[in-house]
Amino acid sequence: MTREIRIQGTTAAGYEAVRDAFTALLAGEKPDHAAQLAAYVRGKQVVDLWVGPDTDGTTLFGVYSSTKGAAHLVMALLVQDGTLDLDREVAHYWPEFAAEGKGRITLRELLSHRAGIVGADSGFSPDEVADDRAIAARLAAQRPYWRPGTAFGYHAFSIGALAGEVVFRATGQTLQEVYEERVRAPYGLDFHLGLPEALEPRFRSVLPMIPSATEQAFLDAQPPQPHTLNSIAFNRNGAHPTGLQALPNSRLVRAKGPASVGGVASARGLAGMYAAAVSGLDGRDPLLKADTVAEFGQIHSNGYDLVTQAHKSFGVGFQSTAEAGYPFLGAGSIGHKGVGGSQAFADPRSGLAYGYTRRRFPFPGGPPPEDEPLVRAIHTALHAAIHTTAVSC
Repeated sequence: MTREIRIQGTTAAGYEAVRDAFTALLAGEKPDHAAQLAAYVRGKQVVDLWVGPDTDGTTLFGVYSSTKGAAHLVMALLVQDGTLDLDREVAHYWPEFAAEGKGRITLRELLSHRAGIVGADSGFSPDEVADDRAIAARLAAQRPYWRPGTAFGYHAFSIGALAGEVVFRATGQTLQEVYEERVRAPYGLDFHLGLPEALEPRFRSVLPMIPSATEQAFLDAQPPQPHTLNSIAFNRNGAHPTGLQALPNSRLVRAKGPASVGGVASARGLAGMYAAAVSGLDGRDPLLKADTVAEFGQIHSNGYDLVTQAHKSFGVGFQSTAEAGYPFLGAGSIGHKGVGGSQAFADPRSGLAYGYTRRRFPFPGGPPPEDEPLVRAIHTALHAAIHTTAVSC
């Protein structure tokens, strides 16, 4: 039996309709439903809402592939600094990567999901899934699954480890260390790539998906596919197939924070990171220059994704959010979703930074049904505010 869900938190003047939309969208959810919604406009928080038992604005959830946004922000910072060059071969930084015909793959191709290194032939163990450097060591010797540069496919479990090894070879620090030093700690963001033990009481484990009878019948009818590119990329091809729903519930994964899937965050942390990246936060200048945002947001891979077998668009690492379900967002928007229901992005043209988390794994994975209407509600409120300001001037 369902009951009325009470939304808590605040909205800025002009954004009251976002609370109403959140309430209406979740009215039929079960009593244990927990979620958070946060948004900034040009560095100012305008939405900070949450719902559910044992949940407030500081509660931390596993955010799966939304973690990749933090990894790609680190790459963008290092490119902006001149430490990395997108058009240099990966092997320039990491010589062992040149094995099996990978010597000419550039960093740009790698980050754009064009390298074909989506996994390992025999899969990864649970310990390896949590350890980016262990994954990278395996992948250095892996033959690409397609001719690099000729197509693209989502590097679901591998992109963070591959990027992280480039970072380590170029700087002597792990990607997680650079992120902590340059992004998370200066802004006090609740978006962690490696959750400290002291913050564990704020973490809430992922609740498993509850499919309807029709959805369960669909799942039961699916034949085993252990050798497809999709299974390889999502580590379902080896002796220890990864169960996505339980992945963030592993303390080892949370502690090490693998840069593809291991982040732990609140919606405030997700939105705050993108606000800091493109607009600035707490009186600080943006982390990224406009030219850097434009280059990383420019579409590099668009069309049929060999792994997901669907139409996808990627910039340099970041998902092209405006081309992937949110066509009303500005061109060059950058972000990344997570299969457990999280979503985060920045629209640099409007200054909107968005973060959403939820506790229960949605069917069939990815942004849940309520996400797109919430983005639309915030976007509508933002543009109404812009129009009101323009008229008053």
